[in-house]
Amino acid sequence: MPEPIAFDECLQLVLRLDAMKPSPAQPRRLDALFRDLARFRPQTPAYELQDLIWAIWTNHEDEYADEAMEQAINALAAKDYDVAHLVLDALVDARPEWAEAWNKRATLHFIKGDDGYAVADVMETLQREPRHFGAISGFAQICLRHGREPEALIAFEAALAINPHLEGVAALVAEMHANDGRVLH
Repeated sequence: MPEPIAFDECLQLVLRLDAMKPSPAQPRRLDALFRDLARFRPQTPAYELQDLIWAIWTNHEDEYADEAMEQAINALAAKDYDVAHLVLDALVDARPEWAEAWNKRATLHFIKGDDGYAVADVMETLQREPRHFGAISGFAQICLRHGREPEALIAFEAALAINPHLEGVAALVAEMHANDGRVLH
């Protein structure tokens, strides 16, 4: 039975992200990267900052967890969703503090069309890492898939507030603003 989609609950979480702090499990070196990323002209090129942030998010000090994440990413890339699901469930159980384990499982649920479960995992991700522009953008994509364009626009704008260098998201937001909050393509 599909999980009900908690659009309103997730949207309320997105609207409170500014007031939230990352969990203590998040590496502190992310703080400086996010400060630079938020600048109009970052000191380090934005694509390098994004790559560094994703590398930190997807790596773990625990060797087992790190290897499991790599296995899950490879399974997702190979479209072996059953393996990815098993690995990500085990990761979330073993390392519930790891925001990226939740985010990768949200991605898997999104790919499979299990949007209720995807939104639930996005919320878990954001409670641990409120700066997770990928999870916020994922929620926006789910909103679009369900015709909830106003919620999608709010989420996309929240992702841009954290990472103004998401060019595809910025273009989509501009299109939505030009078309009364709707996506025409």
